[in-house]
Amino acid sequence: MIGSQGYLAMVLHAHLPFVRHPEYPDFLEEDWFYEAVVETYVPLLSRFERLRSEQIPFKLTMTVTPPLATMMDDGLLRSRLAHYIDQRLILLEKEIRNNRGSHVEVLARHYFSEFSIAKDFVFHRHGGHLLNSLRSLQDSGHLEIVTCTATHGFVPLMKSSSAIQSQIYTAVGSYEHFFGRKPRGIWLAECGYDDRVDAVLGDAGIEYLFLDSHGILLGDPQPSYGVYAPVITEAGINAFARDPESSKQVWSQKEGYPGDFVYREFYRDLGYDADFDYIKSTLHSDQIRRGIGVKYHAITGADIDLGAKQFYDPAKAKEKAAEHAGNFMFNRQQQVKYLRGQTQNPPIIVSPYDAELFGHWWYEGPQFLEFLIRKMAFDQSDVELIACSDYLDRHPIRQIQKPNPSTWGSEGHNLVWLNGGNAWIYRHQHWAEEKMESLSTRFADAQGDLRRALNQLLRELLLLQSSDWAFIMTTGTTVSYANKRFREHLDRFRMIASQIESNSLDMKFISFCEERDCIFPKADFTSAIPRFYPQSVYA
Repeated sequence: MIGSQGYLAMVLHAHLPFVRHPEYPDFLEEDWFYEAVVETYVPLLSRFERLRSEQIPFKLTMTVTPPLATMMDDGLLRSRLAHYIDQRLILLEKEIRNNRGSHVEVLARHYFSEFSIAKDFVFHRHGGHLLNSLRSLQDSGHLEIVTCTATHGFVPLMKSSSAIQSQIYTAVGSYEHFFGRKPRGIWLAECGYDDRVDAVLGDAGIEYLFLDSHGILLGDPQPSYGVYAPVITEAGINAFARDPESSKQVWSQKEGYPGDFVYREFYRDLGYDADFDYIKSTLHSDQIRRGIGVKYHAITGADIDLGAKQFYDPAKAKEKAAEHAGNFMFNRQQQVKYLRGQTQNPPIIVSPYDAELFGHWWYEGPQFLEFLIRKMAFDQSDVELIACSDYLDRHPIRQIQKPNPSTWGSEGHNLVWLNGGNAWIYRHQHWAEEKMESLSTRFADAQGDLRRALNQLLRELLLLQSSDWAFIMTTGTTVSYANKRFREHLDRFRMIASQIESNSLDMKFISFCEERDCIFPKADFTSAIPRFYPQSVYA
């Protein structure tokens, strides 16, 4: 729709930490991946494929981080995903038999259909390879997939530019491996920005990134068009800012759509409601109760005890999702109407969200998104769904600015990832970054076993840099696991570094590390050698 009055860029950031534990028959934190596949990725991708088959025009942006892409491609996790789905199908068959004629039977059949669809989509339609769906949607022009720092590493708290280099170059290489092309955009983990990243991105061929609103609003000079037009840094990197109004409408559980009382209640689950003996075959081998993704109740009202929740009505929730999609579209129309005369180019409203909000946290989110796409396709408002790279191609004139250091975390800075609960990790991380740079420079021409060891050293550094560990330490969810993972990667890093320095490589240990965390098979330690980046002013 060339000549649109304004644009809406819906950006879905899909990320999970790399969790894979072949040493155990099952593992709690692996469920994060299985839940996300069944509740978020399949509901989104299946709808996108249906819209494409019906020739409904749309274009969205989606981050697929390297850890998530690697897990989607992993044979062990695929087989465990199939087992995860089958367990729930067996339980739901039992639920249907035992609750004939009740509303529970209706809901059990609803979930049986959902899990069956997920199994069919992943294992029959795409042969177990969800990446096939993502690649196909990108190749057909319906998704633009962008990359992220390699392990969701948080740039502002990295000490050295060489550490930033390694995160970005490894991410670009991983993206090329999985998607057969270079990425045009990047989602810096947690939208964590400082200007050390600009030249590295330019050298890596990245054209644009995303910032929270204040990253541009507090930049120098002040933006002429607020957050409704991208800016460009002196190194030539385009920056798009989050629109706070549209983000809050979808993101906020209290003030936004997800908190509507007819929507499904996230926190009440059959895994806790059912008798233990009835549910135990669906639990892990540790036999500890946990959510299993079968939820029979609606939010019902504010401050209502979980035990007093009413049964969920999927039909009413679907109607509400359609209503909210219409409201969201109307609000964007009004925004564009107001903004059109105030910007040089048609304004762009950038609405980024964690992808897992849609389906996992907000069960009706994928329905909402499908309704929105359909409504916008048949609307005459001249508000067009667009990918950010398409906007850059159409509107090349932009304001030069130095964006403000920023994140999209609480209070807009580094508080979530640097506080009393996690500050201890950074002295170790910074030591490892310096050691990686030193050894990479010293052995820049390494070949054979030494090269393998240096590449594994880089993998361990990248994995310990994951922002997920600091985030979990702050939120207090699975802190022991985050501590364990950080310390394990640090210990392996120390051991390999010591072996390299003493010329006493233990290749059995190196092989063990390669197999345990089989990520970044083409990791290149030379990405940690410092480089000189001349600043190039955009003309």
